[in-house]
Amino acid sequence: MVTLGSTDLEVFELCLGGNVFGWTADEAQSFEVLDAYAAAGGNFVDTANQYSFWADGNDGGVSETVIGNWMAARGNRADVVLATKVGGEMPGLPHDLRASTIARACDESLARLQTDYIDLYYAHFDDESTPLEETLAAFDALVKAGKVRHLAASNHSAARLTSALEVSSREGLASYEVFQPHYSLVERGFEEELQPLLVERGIPAVPYWVLAQGFLLGKYRAGGSSNGSPRAGEASVYLERGGAAVLEVLDDLAAAHETTLGPIVLAWTASRPAVATPISSARTPEQLAQLLPFTEITLSEDEIARLDGAAAAAA
Repeated sequence: MVTLGSTDLEVFELCLGGNVFGWTADEAQSFEVLDAYAAAGGNFVDTANQYSFWADGNDGGVSETVIGNWMAARGNRADVVLATKVGGEMPGLPHDLRASTIARACDESLARLQTDYIDLYYAHFDDESTPLEETLAAFDALVKAGKVRHLAASNHSAARLTSALEVSSREGLASYEVFQPHYSLVERGFEEELQPLLVERGIPAVPYWVLAQGFLLGKYRAGGSSNGSPRAGEASVYLERGGAAVLEVLDDLAAAHETTLGPIVLAWTASRPAVATPISSARTPEQLAQLLPFTEITLSEDEIARLDGAAAAAA
């Protein structure tokens, strides 16, 4: 288990992403994945109010509804560290971080999740049109009301995150304690400014898209079939950037550790400065089972250097 920075949240080494629930995994399939995750000792589930509004016939809120139904059916709310978000595009809700939006979105998320508190509540995207003082005061009110235990931010620049932390300190408001960036072996922008800031401030990172839309699992290779995956187009871009060299190193390390590519990628991610636990989703228990061995893998400095070298050449 891992402690998330200054919070009192003790979480499993792999955070289970809920973006696929109600999208590429229906409720029954989602329950199977959640059950398998819990059986493996997992307790950290990440979702957002907007998931997955982009799918046909989905107006958002579906992932939260699925997770809420699962926790109600299993009676295990107290065993789950639940993270959700506000501020992303969501039908019927303003796309901002104004106080009224945050208050309303939180209540709607609580209803869908069938709970009276959220363990970790993210500002999903930055909103420069709303004063940080207003946004953070609204979040602070949720913490004081007991609806939210801890605050977090995602998809903010280093400058904006710094400003938010300064506002919280100056105004005596609850502060962002966790940060969720887009970060992977083949997407390294996080390392430029955000990673040093998080290390300096002692704020843990919980990165998403660490498997690069499935590319780092070896699912999309030159001449291979995408099998109709909705992510194939985005993932295949990495091949055009020389990503095949990264896959070659991953293949070698997976063979050396007698595992598949996913655990190697996750072990690399977990080894990075500031990273507390990576996020990954799974549509089936079988997919999840292929990822879980990463908790038993420690990469050597030489192995990490090989991956970094291949990734740098493909950048």
